[in-house]
Amino acid sequence: MRFLSISSGSSGNCIYVGNDTDHFLIDDGIPGKRVLEGLHSIGLGPEDLTGILITHEHSDHIKGLGVLLRKCEIPVYATAGTIDSMLSCGQLGRVNEELFHPIRSDQDLSLGSMMIHPFSVPHDAADPVAYRLTDGKKRLAVITDLGEYDGRITGELNGLDMVMVEANHDIRMLQLGPYPYPLKTRILGSRGHLCNEAAGQLISEILHDGIKHIVLGHLSKENNYPLLAEETVKLEIDGSDNEYKASDFPLDVAPRDVCGKVYEI
Repeated sequence: MRFLSISSGSSGNCIYVGNDTDHFLIDDGIPGKRVLEGLHSIGLGPEDLTGILITHEHSDHIKGLGVLLRKCEIPVYATAGTIDSMLSCGQLGRVNEELFHPIRSDQDLSLGSMMIHPFSVPHDAADPVAYRLTDGKKRLAVITDLGEYDGRITGELNGLDMVMVEANHDIRMLQLGPYPYPLKTRILGSRGHLCNEAAGQLISEILHDGIKHIVLGHLSKENNYPLLAEETVKLEIDGSDNEYKASDFPLDVAPRDVCGKVYEI
């Protein structure tokens, strides 16, 4: 399996996951030119996509979707609540609604060579999910946009070969920053976003000998720095009561405005 972060951050998200036969985007919240550049960098075009998996309807996850669907009719998979919100919010423009296929959280979806498992996350959207994907040999998950996690969520992330986890903000930077108070309260709430410390704690709970790559994503431009996120997560891992240290695993931060590196698992 292959993983590429085309863009990851609070201003736009688009992730590629695929293998030799099937290719998926998770979200499309960036301009079409950047999506095409990302796909072309790994020898693909939009016509090669098996489908687009949408986590939720917020602008930074769907604002490029309408343009892409008008260029190439690609099946879109999302929960019914997310589809209703996307089609009614006006961000997509005119699209072929027959391209949208409702899925249910905790119900596996078989698409080509991939088994896709959506699972619900606590976020202030209609019916948000994260995704775990497997080709029968390798397993990876992309989990961003959640205000908190519990045993159910860590259970969904057991036994992964690779994971992308949200490390959205540094709490102090957010508290002292320019955001209005209601927005700060939303981000810090149980249906908001994970801070760096919480990301490190979540990662600490799912570490195992077989995990090959850990990527931090969805960093806030205003309330975080890549190095700060990385170092805070490493401190949480080193301070946890498991048997692992941060130095035992490769840990990267997905860039915001350019494609990240290609991971092979």
